Parts: sequence; structure tokens; C-alpha cells
Amino acid sequence: MDPRELLLGSFQAALAAADPLRIVPQHLPEPPRGKTVVVGAGKAAASMALAVERNWPADKPLEGVVITRHGHGLPTKRVRVVEAGHPVPDEHGERAAAEILALASRLSEGDLLLVLISGGGSSLLSLPVDGVSMADLKALTRSLLASGAPIQDMNTVRKHLSRIQGGRLALATRARVHALVISDVTGDDPTHIGSGPCTADPTTFADSAEILRRFGVAPPASIAAHLAKGVRGEIEETPKPDDPRLARAANYVMATAHGSLAAAADFFEARGIPPMILGDTVTGESSEVAKVYAALAREVRGYGQPLHPPVAMISGGETTVTLRGNGRGGRCTEFLLSLAVSLEGLDGTWALACDTDGIDGSEDNAGAILTPDALARGRAAGLEAKKLLANNDGYGFFSALGDLVVTGPTRTNVNDFRVILVQ
Repeated sequence: MDPRELLLGSFQAALAAADPLRIVPQHLPEPPRGKTVVVGAGKAAASMALAVERNWPADKPLEGVVITRHGHGLPTKRVRVVEAGHPVPDEHGERAAAEILALASRLSEGDLLLVLISGGGSSLLSLPVDGVSMADLKALTRSLLASGAPIQDMNTVRKHLSRIQGGRLALATRARVHALVISDVTGDDPTHIGSGPCTADPTTFADSAEILRRFGVAPPASIAAHLAKGVRGEIEETPKPDDPRLARAANYVMATAHGSLAAAADFFEARGIPPMILGDTVTGESSEVAKVYAALAREVRGYGQPLHPPVAMISGGETTVTLRGNGRGGRCTEFLLSLAVSLEGLDGTWALACDTDGIDGSEDNAGAILTPDALARGRAAGLEAKKLLANNDGYGFFSALGDLVVTGPTRTNVNDFRVILVQ
């Protein structure tokens, strides 16, 4: 089988394992005596809402609102889908989040709040606290995105600037809360997924302030003032793990990065290629992670350790990119371009890196494919890979070679998917 087809086939297998239309039905609760209101946010929100509609009894009441990224919506009948800004929040998400909070607050004990959470929810479900404007939240988000801060740290800050995240959605209702979660974070802890609107938050205002200091982020004055009040104890903290008010809320993680890696491993094994899962919790700078993986690929190719070729080395997680230049691209193309530079055209070594939501950073591609002759083809086209990497322009490199992977919105998200195929 052609290596390119193998790589793309494994990615499709990974996506299928996290398809909401397949996984949501088996996790739906029994309809309550009263009303059921569906709310949620994330890149998979529209697909999750559609799955609920298709599998909810026609004679049982169902209504609600979910928020997804612009361009990721789907036509639904009973649950309204709102498209909003990501990775930088916007006023569309703010208005819809306020509506969600109001819907939840009107429910009674005999009702059900069915919450659909997936990656991207932290930005999409943005409802800033009083005194903090959406403009200031946007500015802070841009600074955090450029700082290289891990998503867990970003979400710690966002939870302490939100009226709805960090467990506050669950506190706002008297209904039973049943949250279905698709994980896009390492460790799969619901408190970090979509900034945990229905689960306890172990972090504090002091943690938020320290994160901004550590990553050199100077927040707008309104945000600095709010966090300072929290540190001094003048503002109520987010609900903590022992908070009895969260007893009526349950969170169920339905799909994870590891599940998708396992599906890709099965894909390769069925085709006679031994898989090796390197982990679903890979973090760190994309370009630095690539150097480690390049060394491993050289060991496999040159010495047959820890496995003889052919082998498919599969990994997931969420790396970061600290912006140094003004090029185009995201984590996946940055990883692949660094891998290309480190491998220096190693024979028989191919790779794919794609974001499972179909969007690498803020571009129109999911990721790209790296071929053994990529550097040579790049040089023939006048491309200097090292200079492009220094400028964070992985998109420019792979676009010029015609090696971008473009899927459009997948309407799911279990983070990045990477595979290095050594033949």
C-alpha cells in the first residue's frame, strides 16, 4: 500500500473513533420526568447535538443551544447551533453563553441539563465576569496563545475570568446535570476540557496570576484587578472538589486521544505493519518534540531498535508553538518541518501530523504529510526549510510542495494525531 495512503487511512481511522454520531448514542441518559435542555460548546458541539436529536425519543421534550466554531455548524431541528470565534472568543459566543446560563438557571429538580463539551469550548463558551470586557478577554487570549503556555494553564486563567466555566454552569441549575465530554487535553481530566463548566476546579486565583507572570503575559488592567481581588479573597473562588453543590453533576468522558491512537494502531496492524504507540500525553515545543522523534526514527531505521522496520510510531497530545516569526502554520506543520530538518531526507521515513478538528492553528488545513524527499523538493523550489522553521512558516513549506492535508471541519476534536512510518 502506498505510504501516503497508509498515513491518510490511519488518520481517518483515528477520526472515526472519535465521531460523535457513533459514540454519543451509547452515553445518553434516560429522559427525565420534566424537561431536557441541551447546552454545550466545542468544535464537536454541532455533531454531538445532532447525535442527541437523532437518538432522543420523539415524544420527549428537547430544546437548547450549543456553540461551535465558525464554519463547524450543522443543520439541527430541536437544538439551536450558534457559531462563534475560536481560538479567540467573540461576542457571538458571549451572547450564546449568557443564553445557556439563563436556560440552566430556569430548570427545576425534575429536569435534565444535558451538557455537550468538547475541545474549543474554553474559547467558545466565553462569558467574562463583571468588569472584564470581551475586548480585554480577546487581548489576553491572544497574548496567551503567543506565549507558548500549555492549554491547562490557559484554562486555569480563563476559568477565573468566567461566569460559566470552572464548575459555575453546574452551580447555576437545580436540574440534574449529565455532561458528555470529548477530550482534547492530555490526561483527559474534565476540569481542563472546555474549562470544565460542570466539574470542580482545583486551581485558584493565585495560580492564575502566577501563570501570567511565568509566561510573561501582561494582562489588561481590568483582568489584573479582578485576579488581584481574587488573590486577596474578595471574590468567591471556583467550586472545589469537595463542594457538595456539585453532587448532582456527572461528567462522562466518551472519547479520548488514546482511543483514536489505538484505532490507528489497529489500522496499521491489519495491514501487516507493527504499530508502536508513543503516548497520548506528548507536550512541549513542537519543534523540540520533533527532534526527539527524529532520533527515534533514525534508531529504528539504522539499527532496528526498539523495533525493526516497518513500524508505525503513533502519538498524540498537544504540543505548543512559541511564536518567533510571522509565518503561517500551526503545531502540526511546525512539528513536521522540524522533523524534516532533523531527518535530513532519511530514506524510507514518512510522517503525518494533523489536528483531529481539521484545523491546524488558524489555517485551512488539518496538517500535512512529510515525504522522504521533502527537503530535496523544497530546495528545488527555492525553499530553505531552516529559515521557514525559524519564521514559524510550516504552512508555507508544505503548501508549496502540495503536501497539506485538507479535510475541512471534522466536527470532533481529540487533539493532535501524529504518525511516523519507517519502512
